[in-house]
Amino acid sequence: MHPRRTPAALLLLAALLLPTSLLAGPLPQAPLTPAQAQELVQRVLRTEIAATQDTSHPFRYTLRKTSPRLSTTKLIAETRDGDVARLIQRNNAPLTPEDEAAEQARLKSLLDDPSLQRHRQEREQGDSEHARKILRALPEAFLYTFAGTVDTPHGPSYRLTFQPNPSFDPDDIESQALKAMAGELWIDIAQQRVTHLEGHRLHDVDYMGGLLGKLEQGGTLLLNQADVGNHQWRTTRMVLVMNARVLFKSIKLDTSLELSDYAPLPPMDYRQAIQLLQSQ
Repeated sequence: MHPRRTPAALLLLAALLLPTSLLAGPLPQAPLTPAQAQELVQRVLRTEIAATQDTSHPFRYTLRKTSPRLSTTKLIAETRDGDVARLIQRNNAPLTPEDEAAEQARLKSLLDDPSLQRHRQEREQGDSEHARKILRALPEAFLYTFAGTVDTPHGPSYRLTFQPNPSFDPDDIESQALKAMAGELWIDIAQQRVTHLEGHRLHDVDYMGGLLGKLEQGGTLLLNQADVGNHQWRTTRMVLVMNARVLFKSIKLDTSLELSDYAPLPPMDYRQAIQLLQSQ
């Protein structure tokens, strides 16, 4: 498969080896120091970045995308040629015969013209690189504080809160989106992977010094990850709410992604994936 993204992936983060004294025995009674918390985040996110480039464990899954105007449900298959999607529902209802015919025609066009899939893969790889830039910036963008542990369906996680780092000075557009955000980051204790990230914008932020516009107060980013089998981690939920003014245009994002029903696939090319999805 192409490099993983978290549809924003998005994309969303890490495995880390803590000092042995923190991993052995019962959960720590004393909090991590700020320096230990910061080191934890740095190591975890380095591994999350590496995980976005792992193409050796493809999956099939269901993706439900919801916005104020439309909801869609798609079957997704990960392949070495990029993801392949088949639309199966629109606004919680099965496709009409006309919509199903249009979807089958779209899939046939992909089968007949490999350049269409190559262009899609290139876009996905660009999205993945944008997501990696954000991941690389997370340790420097925030100051992290240990806030205890929290139980999740997969076991306990470290709970870290974060506040803006006043010395953070991003040099790329993607990392600008992290400015003035505060929230929480949870890290699975057993597998050392990010299970939950949630941030909220505290105040308006000029985008690229105000030259391109501004990001407005109140934006929200939420990301959940889980082990979907054999220690393979995938995004299970992502929410992005943001109001911005870019140049002379207002942008309002209010999108929720739910990813479920993960099942491993054997390695395959995109044509094989289309045939698989058409049979389901």
